[in-house]
Amino acid sequence: MRAAKPRFCLTLALAFGAAAGSLLAGGPAAAMDIRRPEIKEFISAVAKQDSFDKRRLRKLLRAAEVQPAIIEAMDRPAEKAKAWYDYRPIFVNDKRIDEGVDFWLAHRAQLDEASRQTGVPAEYLVAIVGVETSFGRKTGRYRVLDALSTLAFDYPARAKFFQRELEQFFLLTREAAIDPLTATGSYAGAMGAPQFMPSNYRRYAVDADHDGRVDLWTNWTDVFASIGNYFKEHGWITGEPVLSEAALETNAAPTADGRKLLLSETVGTLRAQGIRFDTPLGVNAPAMLIAVDQADGVHWRVGFENFYAITRYNHSALYAMAVYELAAAIEERLPP
Repeated sequence: MRAAKPRFCLTLALAFGAAAGSLLAGGPAAAMDIRRPEIKEFISAVAKQDSFDKRRLRKLLRAAEVQPAIIEAMDRPAEKAKAWYDYRPIFVNDKRIDEGVDFWLAHRAQLDEASRQTGVPAEYLVAIVGVETSFGRKTGRYRVLDALSTLAFDYPARAKFFQRELEQFFLLTREAAIDPLTATGSYAGAMGAPQFMPSNYRRYAVDADHDGRVDLWTNWTDVFASIGNYFKEHGWITGEPVLSEAALETNAAPTADGRKLLLSETVGTLRAQGIRFDTPLGVNAPAMLIAVDQADGVHWRVGFENFYAITRYNHSALYAMAVYELAAAIEERLPP
């Protein structure tokens, strides 16, 4: 799968990812016009590249409905619209923490096994599902066919990305015996409890219980193993820290602005710039400065390779910090 960057796993991650569509009124849905030149071109290309029957593709796309509310949702993702002090309470609150504890206890054996197999701590597997879909309760109300078709042909800013994902969705439904007319997901076409885009579903999802199919909607063994596999494939390092609180020494002037998701610094170079933080990692360990907008001004954190791995799930520091804090809070509240 990837083929394409996983910017949409919820995601644009709020329980929003699965639920944002239901919060928007939007205009009425309209049938997809398959006579449009770009749609004809898409059908011809997919038929040729993937050995699809053109009549089948025409039938599927003729059944797709353009959803204006999806365009509205895409234009105002929470990760771009909110500051951290507004974003954090959506995901890190007593209700979600308590639900996370109950969820962990209900699935402890499966979580332990997925963690053992992938090296990703159970609390992060739980937190991803908590942030993405409120522990599997809100996996999205849009038909994936409608979401991806709308974005592929009526959202020019990301049309090529979503055309690739639509192609991947057709391949996935053929391979995994998923009904393309009934599968539902987020407004961005992300699916299941972990909100995988079709390309990521095909590339990283795991048949962990070896029943011959990968089910990311109802099979928690597959879900946890797939999230862990995704992190592992994107650089998660077992046993290493994720994030550290930081402060600037007086008159420190760091070269990084803390707004870019790049591991362009090291522990040593950040400390040399007057940034104080604790970590067991060596001076050559990759790191990034993170600016955190609080109500009283900008605070600072330092993210390491495992923090960066979380941002590969959703390209947002806010998202990764929410996952980090929810994971820590759930683990702390978990009874012995």
